[in-house]
Amino acid sequence: MKLIAPLMFGCMLVFAACNNSSSTTNTDSTSTDSTNNSMDTTASSSGSTDGFKLGVQMWTFRMFTFAEALDKVDSAGIKNIEAFWGQKLGDGMSGEFGAGMSADTRAKLKKLLQDKGLQIVAMGVIVPKDKAEWIKAFDLAKEFGLSYITAEPIKTQWDMVDSLAGAYGIKVAIHDHPKPNVYWSPDSVLAATQGHPNIGSCADVGHWARNGVNPVDALKELQGHIFGVHLKDIVKFNDTEAADTVVAKGVIDFPAIFAELKRQNFNGMLSIEHESNWYHSLPDVIATKNYYDEQIANLK
Repeated sequence: MKLIAPLMFGCMLVFAACNNSSSTTNTDSTSTDSTNNSMDTTASSSGSTDGFKLGVQMWTFRMFTFAEALDKVDSAGIKNIEAFWGQKLGDGMSGEFGAGMSADTRAKLKKLLQDKGLQIVAMGVIVPKDKAEWIKAFDLAKEFGLSYITAEPIKTQWDMVDSLAGAYGIKVAIHDHPKPNVYWSPDSVLAATQGHPNIGSCADVGHWARNGVNPVDALKELQGHIFGVHLKDIVKFNDTEAADTVVAKGVIDFPAIFAELKRQNFNGMLSIEHESNWYHSLPDVIATKNYYDEQIANLK
Protein backbone atom coordinates (compact mmCIF):
# COMPACT_ATOMS: atom_id res chain seq x y z
CA MET A 1 0.00 0.00 0.00
CA LYS A 2 1.11 3.59 0.34
CA LEU A 3 3.30 5.00 3.04
CA ILE A 4 1.80 8.31 4.15
CA ALA A 5 3.59 11.24 5.75
CA PRO A 6 1.11 13.98 6.74
CA LEU A 7 2.91 17.31 6.46
CA MET A 8 0.54 20.05 7.61
CA PHE A 9 -2.94 19.97 9.12
CA GLY A 10 -5.42 18.49 6.68
CA CYS A 11 -3.36 19.00 3.57
CA MET A 12 -0.21 17.60 1.99
CA LEU A 13 0.51 13.87 1.91
CA VAL A 14 3.69 12.14 0.85
CA PHE A 15 3.28 8.73 -0.74
CA ALA A 16 5.59 5.77 -1.19
CA ALA A 17 4.17 2.51 -2.53
CA CYS A 18 3.90 -0.40 -0.11
CA ASN A 19 5.86 -2.65 -2.45
CA ASN A 20 8.29 0.06 -3.49
CA SER A 21 11.75 -0.93 -2.37
CA SER A 22 12.91 2.68 -2.26
CA SER A 23 10.66 3.50 0.71
CA THR A 24 12.76 4.70 3.66
CA THR A 25 12.47 6.49 6.96
CA ASN A 26 15.10 8.14 9.13
CA THR A 27 15.88 5.09 11.22
CA ASP A 28 18.75 2.62 11.61
CA SER A 29 18.18 -0.80 10.09
CA THR A 30 19.48 -4.17 11.15
CA SER A 31 19.74 -7.40 9.24
CA THR A 32 18.33 -10.82 9.95
CA ASP A 33 19.86 -14.25 9.68
CA SER A 34 16.57 -15.71 8.49
CA THR A 35 16.91 -16.17 4.73
CA ASN A 36 15.69 -19.75 4.60
CA ASN A 37 12.92 -20.34 2.07
CA SER A 38 11.65 -23.42 3.88
CA MET A 39 8.50 -22.90 5.92
CA ASP A 40 7.56 -24.63 9.17
CA THR A 41 4.32 -26.46 8.44
CA THR A 42 3.91 -27.98 11.89
CA ALA A 43 0.43 -27.20 13.15
CA SER A 44 0.02 -26.20 16.77
CA SER A 45 -2.65 -27.70 18.99
CA SER A 46 -2.06 -25.11 21.72
CA GLY A 47 -3.22 -21.54 21.90
CA SER A 48 -6.40 -20.01 20.58
CA THR A 49 -7.79 -18.24 17.52
CA ASP A 50 -10.55 -16.54 19.52
CA GLY A 51 -8.82 -13.16 19.26
CA PHE A 52 -8.45 -13.29 15.47
CA LYS A 53 -10.49 -10.90 13.35
CA LEU A 54 -10.36 -10.65 9.56
CA GLY A 55 -10.23 -7.28 7.85
CA VAL A 56 -9.30 -5.55 4.61
CA GLN A 57 -6.58 -2.95 4.13
CA MET A 58 -8.43 -0.38 2.04
CA TRP A 59 -5.36 0.03 -0.17
CA THR A 60 -6.67 -3.17 -1.78
CA PHE A 61 -9.43 -1.03 -3.31
CA ARG A 62 -7.35 2.11 -3.84
CA MET A 63 -8.76 2.62 -7.36
CA PHE A 64 -12.16 3.32 -5.81
CA THR A 65 -13.53 5.85 -3.34
CA PHE A 66 -13.73 5.02 0.34
CA ALA A 67 -17.51 4.63 0.03
CA GLU A 68 -17.18 2.31 -2.98
CA ALA A 69 -14.52 0.31 -1.19
CA LEU A 70 -16.81 -0.11 1.82
CA ASP A 71 -19.43 -1.62 -0.49
CA LYS A 72 -16.85 -4.14 -1.70
CA VAL A 73 -15.73 -5.02 1.82
CA ASP A 74 -19.36 -5.47 2.84
CA SER A 75 -20.14 -7.67 -0.16
CA ALA A 76 -17.16 -9.87 0.75
CA GLY A 77 -18.77 -10.51 4.14
CA ILE A 78 -15.97 -8.77 6.05
CA LYS A 79 -16.74 -6.25 8.79
CA ASN A 80 -13.35 -4.76 9.71
CA ILE A 81 -11.11 -2.40 7.78
CA GLU A 82 -7.72 -0.75 7.95
CA ALA A 83 -8.12 2.69 6.38
CA PHE A 84 -5.39 4.46 4.47
CA TRP A 85 -4.80 8.20 4.42
CA GLY A 86 -5.48 9.84 1.09
CA GLN A 87 -8.34 7.71 -0.23
CA LYS A 88 -11.04 9.88 -1.79
CA LEU A 89 -14.19 9.58 0.29
CA GLY A 90 -17.00 9.75 -2.28
CA ASP A 91 -20.75 9.37 -1.65
CA GLY A 92 -21.19 13.11 -1.28
CA MET A 93 -18.29 13.47 1.13
CA SER A 94 -15.58 15.87 0.01
CA GLY A 95 -11.87 15.34 0.41
CA GLU A 96 -9.87 12.33 1.51
CA PHE A 97 -9.64 10.11 4.56
CA GLY A 98 -7.26 11.68 7.06
CA ALA A 99 -6.83 14.29 9.76
CA GLY A 100 -8.05 17.05 7.44
CA MET A 101 -11.63 15.77 7.35
CA SER A 102 -14.16 18.32 8.57
CA ALA A 103 -16.51 17.61 11.47
CA ASP A 104 -19.41 17.28 9.03
CA THR A 105 -17.48 14.82 6.86
CA ARG A 106 -16.50 12.76 9.87
CA ALA A 107 -20.12 12.56 10.98
CA LYS A 108 -21.19 11.40 7.51
CA LEU A 109 -18.46 8.79 7.44
CA LYS A 110 -19.43 7.46 10.86
CA LYS A 111 -23.03 7.18 9.69
CA LEU A 112 -21.97 5.32 6.55
CA LEU A 113 -19.91 2.86 8.58
CA GLN A 114 -22.72 2.36 11.08
CA ASP A 115 -25.30 1.76 8.35
CA LYS A 116 -23.14 -0.99 6.86
CA GLY A 117 -22.16 -2.47 10.20
CA LEU A 118 -18.47 -1.91 9.48
CA GLN A 119 -15.72 -0.62 11.76
CA ILE A 120 -12.31 0.91 11.24
CA VAL A 121 -9.93 -1.07 13.44
CA ALA A 122 -6.68 0.51 12.23
CA MET A 123 -5.29 3.03 9.75
CA GLY A 124 -1.99 3.50 7.98
CA VAL A 125 0.72 3.29 6.87
CA ILE A 126 1.73 6.79 8.05
CA VAL A 127 5.00 8.54 8.87
CA PRO A 128 4.20 11.71 10.85
CA LYS A 129 7.11 14.13 10.83
CA ASP A 130 6.67 15.52 14.36
CA LYS A 131 4.67 15.36 17.59
CA ALA A 132 1.94 17.70 16.30
CA GLU A 133 1.20 15.37 13.39
CA TRP A 134 1.20 12.34 15.66
CA ILE A 135 -1.34 14.07 17.92
CA LYS A 136 -3.62 14.72 14.92
CA ALA A 137 -3.33 11.06 13.96
CA PHE A 138 -4.09 9.87 17.49
CA ASP A 139 -7.03 12.28 17.75
CA LEU A 140 -8.50 10.85 14.56
CA ALA A 141 -7.87 7.29 15.73
CA LYS A 142 -9.55 7.99 19.07
CA GLU A 143 -12.58 9.60 17.42
CA PHE A 144 -13.18 6.52 15.25
CA GLY A 145 -12.38 4.02 18.01
CA LEU A 146 -9.28 2.49 16.42
CA SER A 147 -7.21 -0.18 18.15
CA TYR A 148 -3.90 0.72 16.52
CA ILE A 149 -2.15 2.93 13.98
CA THR A 150 0.06 1.30 11.37
CA ALA A 151 3.17 3.41 10.91
CA GLU A 152 6.91 3.61 10.34
CA PRO A 153 7.98 6.07 13.03
CA ILE A 154 11.28 7.89 12.80
CA LYS A 155 13.72 6.39 15.31
CA THR A 156 14.09 9.61 17.27
CA GLN A 157 10.31 9.55 17.83
CA TRP A 158 10.10 6.16 19.54
CA ASP A 159 9.92 7.50 23.10
CA MET A 160 7.43 10.22 22.19
CA VAL A 161 5.24 7.89 20.13
CA ASP A 162 5.16 5.26 22.86
CA SER A 163 4.17 7.90 25.42
CA LEU A 164 1.36 9.26 23.23
CA ALA A 165 0.13 5.77 22.43
CA GLY A 166 -0.06 4.97 26.12
CA ALA A 167 -1.93 8.20 26.87
CA TYR A 168 -4.47 7.57 24.10
CA GLY A 169 -4.77 3.84 24.71
CA ILE A 170 -4.04 3.19 21.03
CA LYS A 171 -1.11 1.03 19.93
CA VAL A 172 1.35 1.78 17.12
CA ALA A 173 2.17 -1.15 14.84
CA ILE A 174 5.36 -0.83 12.79
CA HIS A 175 4.96 -2.02 9.22
CA ASP A 176 7.74 -3.76 7.28
CA HIS A 177 8.32 -2.64 3.68
CA PRO A 178 10.79 -4.28 1.28
CA LYS A 179 14.52 -3.52 1.36
CA PRO A 180 16.10 -1.03 1.71
CA ASN A 181 13.37 0.19 4.06
CA VAL A 182 14.75 0.53 7.57
CA TYR A 183 12.09 -1.78 9.01
CA TRP A 184 12.49 -4.57 6.44
CA SER A 185 13.93 -6.91 9.09
CA PRO A 186 12.05 -8.12 12.17
CA ASP A 187 15.23 -7.28 14.12
CA SER A 188 14.71 -3.56 13.49
CA VAL A 189 11.06 -3.71 14.52
CA LEU A 190 11.98 -5.64 17.66
CA ALA A 191 14.54 -2.95 18.53
CA ALA A 192 11.78 -0.33 18.46
CA THR A 193 9.63 -2.32 20.88
CA GLN A 194 12.30 -2.52 23.58
CA GLY A 195 11.18 -0.38 26.49
CA HIS A 196 8.17 0.74 24.44
CA PRO A 197 5.17 -1.42 25.39
CA ASN A 198 2.81 0.52 23.11
CA ILE A 199 4.91 -0.03 19.98
CA GLY A 200 4.73 -3.37 18.19
CA SER A 201 4.52 -4.96 14.76
CA CYS A 202 2.14 -4.89 11.84
CA ALA A 203 3.47 -8.11 10.35
CA ASP A 204 3.32 -7.90 6.56
CA VAL A 205 4.11 -11.53 5.77
CA GLY A 206 4.31 -10.87 2.03
CA HIS A 207 6.99 -8.22 2.39
CA TRP A 208 8.96 -10.43 4.78
CA ALA A 209 8.99 -13.15 2.12
CA ARG A 210 10.04 -10.58 -0.49
CA ASN A 211 12.94 -9.70 1.80
CA GLY A 212 14.05 -13.32 2.11
CA VAL A 213 12.72 -13.61 5.66
CA ASN A 214 10.79 -16.70 6.71
CA PRO A 215 7.48 -15.24 7.97
CA VAL A 216 7.07 -17.90 10.68
CA ASP A 217 10.56 -17.19 12.02
CA ALA A 218 9.76 -13.46 12.04
CA LEU A 219 6.51 -14.03 13.91
CA LYS A 220 8.37 -16.08 16.51
CA GLU A 221 10.98 -13.36 16.92
CA LEU A 222 8.29 -10.74 17.49
CA GLN A 223 6.12 -12.84 19.78
CA GLY A 224 4.26 -10.67 22.24
CA HIS A 225 4.67 -7.58 20.08
CA ILE A 226 2.36 -8.32 17.13
CA PHE A 227 -0.64 -5.98 16.99
CA GLY A 228 -1.75 -6.60 13.41
CA VAL A 229 -1.00 -8.65 10.30
CA HIS A 230 -1.13 -7.91 6.56
CA LEU A 231 -2.18 -10.97 4.59
CA LYS A 232 -0.68 -11.11 1.12
CA ASP A 233 0.98 -13.78 -0.98
CA ILE A 234 3.74 -13.48 -3.59
CA VAL A 235 4.98 -15.54 -6.53
CA LYS A 236 8.70 -15.68 -5.64
CA PHE A 237 10.62 -15.81 -2.36
CA ASN A 238 13.54 -13.42 -1.69
CA ASP A 239 12.68 -11.03 -4.52
CA THR A 240 11.71 -7.49 -3.52
CA GLU A 241 9.94 -7.04 -6.85
CA ALA A 242 7.93 -10.27 -6.62
CA ALA A 243 4.34 -9.83 -7.77
CA ASP A 244 1.33 -10.34 -5.54
CA THR A 245 -1.00 -13.26 -6.03
CA VAL A 246 -4.09 -14.57 -4.27
CA VAL A 247 -3.37 -15.85 -0.76
CA ALA A 248 -2.53 -19.59 -0.86
CA LYS A 249 -1.65 -19.41 -4.57
CA GLY A 250 1.95 -18.28 -4.01
CA VAL A 251 5.03 -19.35 -2.07
CA ILE A 252 3.98 -18.50 1.50
CA ASP A 253 2.97 -21.25 3.92
CA PHE A 254 -0.17 -19.78 5.46
CA PRO A 255 -1.22 -22.83 7.50
CA ALA A 256 2.09 -22.50 9.38
CA ILE A 257 1.51 -18.76 9.85
CA PHE A 258 -2.00 -19.26 11.23
CA ALA A 259 -0.78 -22.05 13.50
CA GLU A 260 2.00 -19.84 14.87
CA LEU A 261 -0.39 -16.96 15.50
CA LYS A 262 -2.71 -19.37 17.28
CA ARG A 263 0.18 -20.64 19.42
CA GLN A 264 0.90 -17.03 20.39
CA ASN A 265 -2.78 -16.35 21.20
CA PHE A 266 -2.66 -13.49 18.71
CA ASN A 267 -5.36 -10.94 19.48
CA GLY A 268 -5.78 -8.59 16.54
CA MET A 269 -6.74 -8.06 12.93
CA LEU A 270 -5.42 -9.89 9.92
CA SER A 271 -5.93 -7.44 7.05
CA ILE A 272 -6.18 -8.74 3.50
CA GLU A 273 -3.98 -6.52 1.34
CA HIS A 274 -4.18 -7.62 -2.28
CA GLU A 275 -1.97 -5.53 -4.55
CA SER A 276 -2.86 -6.80 -8.01
CA ASN A 277 -5.87 -7.07 -10.32
CA TRP A 278 -6.68 -3.60 -9.00
CA TYR A 279 -10.00 -2.98 -10.77
CA HIS A 280 -11.41 -6.50 -10.37
CA SER A 281 -9.93 -7.77 -7.11
CA LEU A 282 -13.14 -8.44 -5.18
CA PRO A 283 -13.29 -12.13 -6.21
CA ASP A 284 -9.65 -12.48 -5.06
CA VAL A 285 -10.55 -10.97 -1.69
CA ILE A 286 -13.52 -13.30 -1.34
CA ALA A 287 -11.31 -16.28 -2.23
CA THR A 288 -8.86 -15.19 0.46
CA LYS A 289 -11.66 -14.86 3.01
CA ASN A 290 -12.95 -18.33 2.18
CA TYR A 291 -9.46 -19.78 2.49
CA TYR A 292 -8.90 -17.98 5.79
CA ASP A 293 -12.21 -19.26 7.18
CA GLU A 294 -11.32 -22.84 6.20
CA GLN A 295 -7.87 -22.66 7.74
CA ILE A 296 -9.07 -21.14 11.01
CA ALA A 297 -11.82 -23.73 11.26
CA ASN A 298 -9.14 -26.43 10.91
CA LEU A 299 -7.28 -24.92 13.89
CA LYS A 300 -10.28 -24.97 16.22
